[in-house]
Formats: sequence, C-alpha cells, structure tokens
Amino acid sequence: MSEIFREIEEELRRDNLLKLWSRYGRYIIAGVVLLLLIGGGIVAWREHQASDRRAQSARYSTALSLAREGKDEDAARAFGGLSREGGGYAGLAAFEEAQLQAKAGDAKAAIATYDRIAASDGFDKELRDLAVLLSVMHSLKDGDPKALIQRLEPLTVTGSPWRSTALELTAAARLKSGDKSGALELYQKLADDLAAPQGLRARAAEMAAALAP
Repeated sequence: MSEIFREIEEELRRDNLLKLWSRYGRYIIAGVVLLLLIGGGIVAWREHQASDRRAQSARYSTALSLAREGKDEDAARAFGGLSREGGGYAGLAAFEEAQLQAKAGDAKAAIATYDRIAASDGFDKELRDLAVLLSVMHSLKDGDPKALIQRLEPLTVTGSPWRSTALELTAAARLKSGDKSGALELYQKLADDLAAPQGLRARAAEMAAALAP
C-alpha cells in the first residue's frame, strides 16, 4: 500500500512541477539569460579596463623613453595626453608633464598644470596638496607673496604630510614680502622641529642665522 501512495505522491508532485513550468518557465529562462548577459558584460568590462590599463602603461613607458632620450617636447605632449585621459597613470603623467614644462623654462605652463592637478577631484588629496606646493614653488619669483601664503596655509597644519615644506615656502614668501621677522620666526621654528627632514632643518638653520639681528 505504501508503494502505491508513494507513486501517487510522485505523480502529483510531477504534475505540479509541470504546471509550474508551463506557467513560469519562460520567466525562469529569461532570468537565466539575463544573469548570463550580466555576467558576460561584467567580464567584458573588466577585460576592457585591463586592456585600457595595458595601453596606458605602454604609452606612459613610451613617454618616459622620450624624456630619457632628451625629446622633452614630445614627451611633455605624450604625458599631457595621458593626464587628460584619466585612469591610473593620469596623476603620474600630469606631474611628469609639469616637470618637463618647468625644465624647458616655461614656468607659466608648469604652474597651470600643477594648478589643474590641485583643482581636480580625480586625484588624491595628498597629490593635490603636492601640486599646490610645486605651483607655489614655481610662483615665488613673480607671484604675489600674500596670495601664495594663503594657498599654503591649509598645508601647514599639524598632520599634513607636506607641513615642513609648506612652512619653508611660507617663510620664503614672507621674506619676499618684506616680513623679515616673520620669516625668521618660521625658520627658527623649522630648525628646531625634530619631525622635519634633516636637510630642511639645516637649510632653515642657515636662513635663521643669516636673518638674525
């Protein structure tokens, strides 16, 4: 008897499954196809990104080779193109472009490139702050000292990785503006700062000694 009941249960279960399949089978198939398409799209996108990174890496290496060969103008153009594309090499390429512009004596172009990096949300804050430092450094000769000091102020706070360099540049800007006592105070502070790099402390001590009354 139990075998009969078991067979009846299996038949009922089979009938129910057939009814469910006839009603919902097309939706199940569509769902499976959609999942396959999504999975394939993700794989294709990842491969596309990897291909882009490989292509960028090759162009970055080519630009570096041009710079090593002394073809600075061609290298700067190549780095500039990479920096405007975005992606993993954009930040490095932008700094290389600015460095080559400065090397060629085009301070205005270098400053503009550093300012573009500093204003971009596509770079980490540390890189944007470094761009500010380098922009100010190249602007010291002809720039407005007060404006430069204001730009450096956020970088002089405790905890900033560029604090010591920002303070050194601030001291130089103060000196240029005629604020000899303000510059001396900062140089003395840097000379005594054990957290500052040794070379920077030595420069600050020399400047403090030169400015001391």
